[in-house]
Amino acid sequence: MLGSQVVRALRSVSVSVKRGEFVAVMGPSGSGKSTLMNLLGCLDTPTAGRYLLEGVEVSSLQPAQKARVRNLRIGFVFQSFNLLPRTSAIENAALPLSYRGVPRNKRLVRAGEVLEMVGLADRFDHKPPQLSGGQQQRVAIARALVNEPALILADEPTGALDTRNSIELMAMFQKLNRDGMTLIVVTHDPEVAGFTRRILHFRDGSLVSDRLVENTVDARALLEKLPKEGEEHGAWSMERKSEVGGLKSGGKRPTWGGNPYPATITRNP
Repeated sequence: MLGSQVVRALRSVSVSVKRGEFVAVMGPSGSGKSTLMNLLGCLDTPTAGRYLLEGVEVSSLQPAQKARVRNLRIGFVFQSFNLLPRTSAIENAALPLSYRGVPRNKRLVRAGEVLEMVGLADRFDHKPPQLSGGQQQRVAIARALVNEPALILADEPTGALDTRNSIELMAMFQKLNRDGMTLIVVTHDPEVAGFTRRILHFRDGSLVSDRLVENTVDARALLEKLPKEGEEHGAWSMERKSEVGGLKSGGKRPTWGGNPYPATITRNP
């Protein structure tokens, strides 16, 4: 509701994301993409339709049950990092485990593992103000991974990063995806979307296109073309050419073992 006016943030949307997909959600402000992410993250409840996560309907769960789903099955990455400023990197990464009641020594071991995974083995005791923006986002990714979630939701994750750190972040996401992680990224940037494998485009609350990325940009290979830090950038530019624009509609997706759809939203008939 907006005053006395009913606002339909999403209209008759049906979408499924299979396990292991890497999806970008795009659209202008007010298109409904943030509402979609809030639904996928069990932060909002749909007024109609259903949301299935790993085959389980979660839209009708009680708040405490949704909180448990968020803690155990979903990892969140935000543009603004949302780290505790006076807390070390390892304690920030371990935070979701503390909500589960995991003993401190065990959660620090696990947090250390994921910090090593994101390249911060030498930054365990550093607090956010002592870290660069890229390093802070890596801590946020470690925090998202610490509970071994089924789904990573990233909301404009490159918005506060420079070019190099943005590409490094997408290289990390691509590595996670190759290892089987399901990722959904909200972005305004078509270049960021070019690193994913599928793009959902929203406008005025409706899903207006669902396209496969024909030639996904290899972020690691692109990093190798960047000038080394401290070198002159010269005439280098981050052109995507056909790789970003190389999208195709439709395309069959494989049916994998078990439940192939970790995230499904359907409208009521």
